[in-house]
Amino acid sequence: MVDRTYIDIAALVAVLLLVLIHLYSAKLRFLQGVPRSRWLSIAGGASVAYVFLHLLPELSQGQQTLAGAFEVFSFVEQHVYLVALVGLATFYGIQHMAETSRRRRREEEGKDKTSAGVFWLHMVSFAVYNLLIGYLLIHREQKGIVSLAIFAVAMGFHFLVTDYGLGEQHKDSYHRSGRWILSASITAGWVIGVLTEIGDVALAVLVAFLAGGVILNVLKEELPAERQSRFWAFALGAAAYGVLLIAS
Repeated sequence: MVDRTYIDIAALVAVLLLVLIHLYSAKLRFLQGVPRSRWLSIAGGASVAYVFLHLLPELSQGQQTLAGAFEVFSFVEQHVYLVALVGLATFYGIQHMAETSRRRRREEEGKDKTSAGVFWLHMVSFAVYNLLIGYLLIHREQKGIVSLAIFAVAMGFHFLVTDYGLGEQHKDSYHRSGRWILSASITAGWVIGVLTEIGDVALAVLVAFLAGGVILNVLKEELPAERQSRFWAFALGAAAYGVLLIAS
């Protein structure tokens, strides 16, 4: 009980730090402008390193869990990677809708932001995403305070990147209400994690979906040419956090 309480409190501290990132990252002026801030590229690199060196190896473990649970679907040899693909495709579809809406409004109305409907769809999808991250602060396949710290730092980097992108797409709508929705959802995920625990199969599915979402949400911010992203900063972030993950 003592160990569980200690982890819950440490996870709450992580939640509060992640909430602060959501609420105040827009005030960090050095992250803004073109060419892209090297700090955002470093954060993106660290996030991707976490996925490839930490989450994806967990997927191989989760694959064994899913393979045993869904023997009826034995024709699908890599269930967990299929879920990761679904996560990536889901967020790609939502991102495509947001970009299309923003471009249409810019051309037809002269407003460089998405429509209200697309904004709320984006917020609902990211609220579910944050709910999952909040839950995983309590329940991960790798237990312990070190695993929690590594996960929380990686998600903090990730939120810096995604918050910047959401602010660009939705402008004042995101700063007025979106950031509060995401802050509340990650807190709610932590509360759910404290109160309940799902089975190994569901956890494997959630981790796989998160991995696909993180990959898409980071790379969509780094790859567009108009971002003028900084490759060496991205590579530095990936290498530095990769070394930390391997050493831990």
